Amino acid sequence: MDQRQTVRNRTFLKGKIVFNNGCSTMDCLVRDMSGTGARLELSETTTLPEVFDLYIQNKDQTFRSTLRWRRANGVGVTFDDMVLKPAPASAKEVAPQPVAADPSLAMLVRRITELEAENAALRSVIASMGRATSTAA
Repeated sequence: MDQRQTVRNRTFLKGKIVFNNGCSTMDCLVRDMSGTGARLELSETTTLPEVFDLYIQNKDQTFRSTLRWRRANGVGVTFDDMVLKPAPASAKEVAPQPVAADPSLAMLVRRITELEAENAALRSVIASMGRATSTAA
C-alpha cells in the first residue's frame, strides 16, 4: 500500500547528492518528485548515507533528504523541511563526478547535460531576438 501523503509527479531532472560536509557527491536522476519527497535513480545505493542534501541544478534548489527505502538502482527519500534552501556553494563548485557501473545511467546523464546546454543556447538566441525586436521598434 502506498504510504505517501502527496502525489509525486514524473520528472527527468539531473540531481546531485551531497554529503560528508560537501566533500562527497554522487550524481543521480530525479525520476519523480512531490513537495515532500522523491524517487532517485542512481548507479549504486550502498554508499549513500541516511541523511543528505539533494541539489537539483535545473531548479537551483537543495532539499535536506532522509532515505526511506533502497533498491538496487534507486532510493526513495522524504524531504526533512518544506522550506527550500539555496544550493550550497560546495554543490555548485564540485566538479562533476563520473557515473560508475551502470552505462545506461551514464548515457542518460550525458544526454541530459547535452540537452541542458542546447536549452541554454536556445534561450540565449530567443533573448537576443527579443532585444533586437525592441531595439528596432
